Amino acid sequence: MYAPKWLVLGVNNTCNLHCKMCDVGTKTKTTNFAQNLTGTRPLDMPLELFQKICEQTAKYYPDTRLGYAFTEPLIYRHFDESLALAKQYNLSTAVTTNGLKLPEKAQVLCDNNVDDVFISLDGTKDIHNDIRGHRFSFQRAIDGMDALFSQKNAPNVSIFCVITEWNIGDLKSFADFFAQFPIKQLGFMHTNFTPQSVADTHNTIWGDRYFATESNMEVLDIESMDLSHLWQEINTIKKAEYADRVSFSPDLSSFERLQTFYQKPEQLIGSACSDIFSNMMIKSDGSVIPAHGRCYNVEVGNLYEQNISEIWNSDEFGLLRSDIQKAGGLLPACSRCCSALS
Repeated sequence: MYAPKWLVLGVNNTCNLHCKMCDVGTKTKTTNFAQNLTGTRPLDMPLELFQKICEQTAKYYPDTRLGYAFTEPLIYRHFDESLALAKQYNLSTAVTTNGLKLPEKAQVLCDNNVDDVFISLDGTKDIHNDIRGHRFSFQRAIDGMDALFSQKNAPNVSIFCVITEWNIGDLKSFADFFAQFPIKQLGFMHTNFTPQSVADTHNTIWGDRYFATESNMEVLDIESMDLSHLWQEINTIKKAEYADRVSFSPDLSSFERLQTFYQKPEQLIGSACSDIFSNMMIKSDGSVIPAHGRCYNVEVGNLYEQNISEIWNSDEFGLLRSDIQKAGGLLPACSRCCSALS
């Protein structure tokens, strides 16, 4: 079988911010998303397990990339040493971060030839800090970016912003601000969410195999989103001189599609999940789930019992892929997952 594109690494089970649109940030601990991100022990992936990942990736899938993602990898206890191991095995690495610790970690990212840094920011200074629950988080990210850009061997830097009720009206100012930075991409992502009604519909069919839960709904109020203003702002950004560096996911083609996305979450927007054929996520205890942290909390293998190739080609993983394909490419609770929208 073909190689995975990404090994998503859940290297730790904690975060240092309190984002309003995230189950981890709102301490909604029982959802699949929260359990995938923070429900595993040990709190930090042992360095010995990380080395095993590097050894097996280099052996079986040397072109597969390691992606530190989902909670906050810059506070991973063994972050520096793990990057050095990945470099030792000549593996490509990418790090997704909220940027709070980026000033302290910029040098080690450059020293270990990290290829990409993806920074999640949610608006201009005051908007972002309010959404993230930390009054210095925006400036810390900017300071970290400046530290990266000062290095000759700086990684590619991209910024991703989740569209929510709290930053509509600020998106154009946000895009204008970062037009001056030498970033690779500015990506706007429509909110990923699963209402309980969608989870319930899904579970009547698939609950025994792939149990779904509500996700990212604790504080988020979809009905309060000014979609007319959002649609106007999206189109204004798309006409800006820097638009070639800007993306929207999903890139909705009409105002009616935007309304469907937010107001009719039971309707599928995408056509098929590609990530179950390109990614798998390794948690801190060696367990592996399909795709990444937004997927179903279904273990398809464990690195303490099987190697990476055996897990990637396992019957458990194959069953999930087959079930989703037979269902038409997506299951009901996949409707507003990022993997269903790309």
